[in-house]
Amino acid sequence: MTTTRPRVYLAGPDVFRPDAAQHMKALAHACEALGMRALIPSDDGAAAAGLEGPALARAIYNVNMGLLSEAQGVIANLVPFRGAEPDSGTVFEVGVAVALGLPVVAYGVDQTSYAAGIPAHRDAAKVLRDAAGMAVEDFGLPLNLMLSCAVTFAGSAEEALRALAGVLLAPSDAG
Repeated sequence: MTTTRPRVYLAGPDVFRPDAAQHMKALAHACEALGMRALIPSDDGAAAAGLEGPALARAIYNVNMGLLSEAQGVIANLVPFRGAEPDSGTVFEVGVAVALGLPVVAYGVDQTSYAAGIPAHRDAAKVLRDAAGMAVEDFGLPLNLMLSCAVTFAGSAEEALRALAGVLLAPSDAG
């Protein structure tokens, strides 16, 4: 009986790092060490094929959606990116994974309350409001409730991979 290694999609703004190739290679090696196979977001040679602008963007989107559809789990770096929130592309990928029923383990998140990290004040009705007057979620969760309730949190990428391996490689109860 042959078994295939679970495929894990590596979501996050890590692809924008100056050392992205080396970083993703290290995460892929960590996946291998745990008995899983990394699915690394990429342009799949679209840039090398001479695509530019919207055509290049569409090609990257298609490749990464294909990788997500092959995945059995996702780790997601939800570190604040270019502001107080995680990378919007990563958040989209988490949403796709959740819609597909895949387990998602997130890392890069300060486990204190999301509200604590937003400059805000309480109004007369005791609602927490930001500088623009918008209500700030104050549930004691580390991120927006839709993300916080959809993922499991880990302290690092390696811990996220170990947690996901525990889910994906656990013996099945089916007999």
